[in-house]
Amino acid sequence: MADEVILLDGYVSMFGMRVRVALAEKGIKYEYREEDMRNKSPLLLKMNPIHKKIPVLIHNGKPVCESLIIVQYIDEVWKDKAPLLPSDPYQRAQARFWADFIDKKLYDAGKKIWTTKGEEQEAANKEFIEVLKVLEGELGDKPYFMGERFGFLDIALITFYSWFHAYETLGNFSIEAECPKLISWAKRCLQKESVSKSLADQKKVYEFVVEMKKRLGVE
Repeated sequence: MADEVILLDGYVSMFGMRVRVALAEKGIKYEYREEDMRNKSPLLLKMNPIHKKIPVLIHNGKPVCESLIIVQYIDEVWKDKAPLLPSDPYQRAQARFWADFIDKKLYDAGKKIWTTKGEEQEAANKEFIEVLKVLEGELGDKPYFMGERFGFLDIALITFYSWFHAYETLGNFSIEAECPKLISWAKRCLQKESVSKSLADQKKVYEFVVEMKKRLGVE
């Protein structure tokens, strides 16, 4: 029996993009369903009753939630394709540590850039760049975070690239000026079809963020 794979997602979600990249890396066919987060589908509420959020991967009727968990699940289930996580337990632990760091530090700092203004936004800009510099230090001179091969940690971070234009425009700063190695890494990742075809268009992300700012009354 062929696997039935459905992805409940949102086009601009950096978390949903992770799953799309992982599925593309593994060459898995799936049905994509765009969710309206202001009018959540009964299927989303049924499949993710705890958080009621995207992305949700439904594999043969069973849901898997939370993007990093989904990417690890994809890696474990479809083992016949190149692995996303390193085989070495220590390297695997390190990849998970840094992916967790991205979710806890980078996402929050980025969100503050477009949900605040004035001094608060200035502080958010600074915090965001500081987090990126820590990640750039971890990357070092390697082509990808775990070495020669694109993998789990690259997937965890590259989807934020779709949001860089919005962060830079609204925060009035340049990521490339501050973190040139990270931008070179991002461009390297974008040469992969699994990445370039899975990431949301930067301008559409920017339009989405501007609309969200209006809704929140942050002008």
